[in-house]
Amino acid sequence: MSDARALLIIGTVGAGKTTTAGAVGEALSEQGVPNAVIDLDAIRQAWPAPPDDPFHFRLTLRNLRSLAAGYLEAGFTRLVLAGVIETVEERARLAEAVGAELTVCRLRPRLPEVRARLAHRHVLEAESLSWHLARSGELHGILERAGLEDVVVDVGRETPPELAVQVMKAAGWP
Repeated sequence: MSDARALLIIGTVGAGKTTTAGAVGEALSEQGVPNAVIDLDAIRQAWPAPPDDPFHFRLTLRNLRSLAAGYLEAGFTRLVLAGVIETVEERARLAEAVGAELTVCRLRPRLPEVRARLAHRHVLEAESLSWHLARSGELHGILERAGLEDVVVDVGRETPPELAVQVMKAAGWP
């Protein structure tokens, strides 16, 4: 489908990727734009992960290829994805799997706010909180160095709908 486009929202853990993707989908729906929202974490959730693919990237690609093709064949012209990529190769492989023009938008929150959000999210899960706190700083650094995005949106205290508007404007979406 020639007018199909995909938007991948990336960022560190706790940046608001999934919430923002949902808000972008709602904004597109309100504008009458056929769309589908795909949470890459959800389509890779399986156990165990292979030792050489701890975040199930290959499974993500396999599932995304099927989902994206189905949505595009059904006439959905905008795919909104939320997830993480860490390398130029992963970006290229994900773009191929989605089968539509891909724009990558990185959400860049302030790390103290991310840590507060994670502490609230994992309040009763000390081990999980510890992992997520460590990963948030690590992944933030990886994304800063990698430059995988086409656009960056700084995250403050916007509501999800406000952030969705900023993301869509930065990405050049209607």
